[in-house]
Amino acid sequence: MPVISQTTQKLIYRYQMWQESLQLKEGVPLIHVDEVASKVATFYEKMRGVIDWREEHLLRKTAIERILKRRLFLKRNGKEIAEPLVHELIRGGHFPNDTIPESKIAEIQKSINKYIYILENAPSDDREKMRLQLHDWLLDIAACEIEEILASLSKETIIMDFMLEEMEGKIESKIDPEEKSIQIYIAIQRALFKLDAPLINYNLFKKWFPDWANLSQEKLADIAKNIHSVREKLEKSYNHPLAEKFYAVCERFDTAYLILSDVVSANPTEIIKNLENPEIFESKIKSAYQARLKKVKSRLRRAAFYSTLSILLSKILLAFAVEVPFDKYITGEFSYSAMGLNVLIPSFLMAFLVLSIRLPSKQNEQLAVMEVIKIIYERERKDKIYDVKPALKRGFILNSIIALVYSLSFITSFGLIIWVLRQLNFSLISIAIFLMFISLISFAGVKIRQRAKELKVEKDKETFLHTFIDLFSLPIIQAGKWLSNQWQKYNALSILFNSLLDMPFQVFVEFLEQWRLFLKEKKEEIH
Repeated sequence: MPVISQTTQKLIYRYQMWQESLQLKEGVPLIHVDEVASKVATFYEKMRGVIDWREEHLLRKTAIERILKRRLFLKRNGKEIAEPLVHELIRGGHFPNDTIPESKIAEIQKSINKYIYILENAPSDDREKMRLQLHDWLLDIAACEIEEILASLSKETIIMDFMLEEMEGKIESKIDPEEKSIQIYIAIQRALFKLDAPLINYNLFKKWFPDWANLSQEKLADIAKNIHSVREKLEKSYNHPLAEKFYAVCERFDTAYLILSDVVSANPTEIIKNLENPEIFESKIKSAYQARLKKVKSRLRRAAFYSTLSILLSKILLAFAVEVPFDKYITGEFSYSAMGLNVLIPSFLMAFLVLSIRLPSKQNEQLAVMEVIKIIYERERKDKIYDVKPALKRGFILNSIIALVYSLSFITSFGLIIWVLRQLNFSLISIAIFLMFISLISFAGVKIRQRAKELKVEKDKETFLHTFIDLFSLPIIQAGKWLSNQWQKYNALSILFNSLLDMPFQVFVEFLEQWRLFLKEKKEEIH
């Protein structure tokens, strides 16, 4: 009979502790919001989801960021904003009604106070831009902590810590051992759950300051004093020169750890019995694999619909706000057919990139099962060691040739698109906006395609055709990568929602909830 490894036994124990922590104690007061107001707010959040589209696992955190920043803008001292913030999240459908204990409000207020204290006591910087960047950076991390308080994200933390312990023995590197561990941890977060920078920064905060949730006043003051150096250290680690190489190694193993987490967390108390019978355990792995594959398919359908609709609506808004007035009254080159193509082509491209994604083959399932079994049981054979090291330095001549070829591919890619658009009577402003959207869509499509590979164990076959396509598509994707950060900041529809609709709408919803509460009280007086 195969022997269960000690690290696996430790993993199971941690999941058992996690499961016990989820049990709500009887008689604990729970937060309740009005159902009618909740339906109105949930509809609004779904509309926002179309306009300001994000990957599914980031939607809730993004909502917390938005609400937190808006409420702190209205009430800069941050006092007593936890309760309305939580109520707004529940009304918006981000958390179920009657499931969050009222005691969480005090925890969240304590967390918000901590970040406000750091902001107020951070060393002053005369540069307005730097102050704003620190403000946004800290509040993004605060949103991660608030989500963890409300959603108990320790399940993800357990498997990340387990994988970290395993991968540290599989990866060698000549960099500092502490930095190596940090790079593996960052790579694991990106590979397993595609976490973004704020979430990774928050998890690193907890690694560096284990008592982050309950800091002493003296420790908090020390962190506030050195917050700029802490931020610099985090950004240096996140942008490490070898970060992509560490990620490439961890990404090879993410499927097995994701499925293992699903199997163990489903029933931590019974898993030992299943492990003692390899046949039963294998069937559990296959069931978890199929369930996750079903989620991937659903996520792709959702991504195809929302990303396409978001691009379509944003493109229509820009067309009527910028392109049509510019072409009609300045250049005189307005064309209905060009405007129609300018709106439809980017939307169809987004839909094509997502819908053309190929899911893993049936052979991939068996490979995934084998990888999970390798992790679970003790083995005499040692794992392959991966050496992460900088790429060999290229000579000046070779670098010059590569830069020249890349520049030519950049000019060819964009030049060909511009030539075709001119043949279709596109104006200069329409061409500029079209190129911006094509770049953004190409980058977004690549990100979604990478997300769809979370279950892939088998290796992709590289052909000359792939190399040829990459030569001309990479410049467009790189341009989209640069533009994507700007797009999130300056998404026209998102800005419109935030400035003109978001605040008044929340005032209306809160009034509706209070009005219904008033009517309910009056009805109770009738007897």
